[in-house]
Amino acid sequence: MVQNQNTYSSDKKILLHACCGICSGYPISLLKDMGYCVIVYFYNPNIYPQEEYTRRLEAEKQVCTHFGVELIIGEYEPDIYYEFVKGLEYEPEKGARCDKCFELRLGKAAQKSIELGIKEFTTSMVISPHKNYDKLSEIGLNIGQKYGIKYLPLNFRKNDGFLKTNKISRDLKLYRQNYCGCKFAIR
Repeated sequence: MVQNQNTYSSDKKILLHACCGICSGYPISLLKDMGYCVIVYFYNPNIYPQEEYTRRLEAEKQVCTHFGVELIIGEYEPDIYYEFVKGLEYEPEKGARCDKCFELRLGKAAQKSIELGIKEFTTSMVISPHKNYDKLSEIGLNIGQKYGIKYLPLNFRKNDGFLKTNKISRDLKLYRQNYCGCKFAIR
């Protein structure tokens, strides 16, 4: 599903995998300032329950509308997520299960980039201080290499990025979640 057709004509396109509206506000703004035509890809089959997924998707729509960028909504496929992390259900937060989850979502983002003819991709997940930037970048770079596409390892936290994205989310009155997303993170 595609929302909001991009109206500006930069040949410098990038696909931004977005985990939620709060995390994607500043990355969208920064990428646009860098001269990119930003296409946001919301693919998060890990989010539990579906009502939570819907809330986060609505917040993402708000952010994309605010910034005037295209939003592509991936399928909500929790069964694929559960199969992908099978056997890792009791891993601690920030452990092997999370790495597999990042691998799944960034792999889909790389595939979507190729499908759309976009040569670069990145993710808004790295803005969160709860995520390991180096680990996420390593996974993104490995996936980029696997698919023959460039992963852009931008540290969106730099220059107060996390504070800036929170200000954007407050200004837009976005829904604010209180856990990463999967049912295992609720524990």
